[in-house]
Amino acid sequence: MGSKTSIAVLAISGALVLSGCSTSKVVQTEEIGDNNLTCEQIKFEIAEAKRFENEAQGKKGITGTNVAAAALFWPALIVTYSSAEEAENAARTRQANLVRIANQKQCPAD
Repeated sequence: MGSKTSIAVLAISGALVLSGCSTSKVVQTEEIGDNNLTCEQIKFEIAEAKRFENEAQGKKGITGTNVAAAALFWPALIVTYSSAEEAENAARTRQANLVRIANQKQCPAD
């Protein structure tokens, strides 16, 4: 294998590893036991969903991983952004669903 081929294989492998590290966790927008949660549990779940949303937002923009992915293999950057966007949207939807349940249960607003 020539040196150019070896460099290309290493660059693509590195970019794939980087893109795998930068994917965001996509939360379930609704869970089976959501309607049985107490007000305190709903409050905790909303905070968790907000944390996941913030983590996803942090993976967009200029980060070391994104710069490396763009430099080595630009499709990896697209995967990072689309994964972060999907995670962000799911977290927002989860929060909205939990707020709806909290309202139905007449949980106090903190």
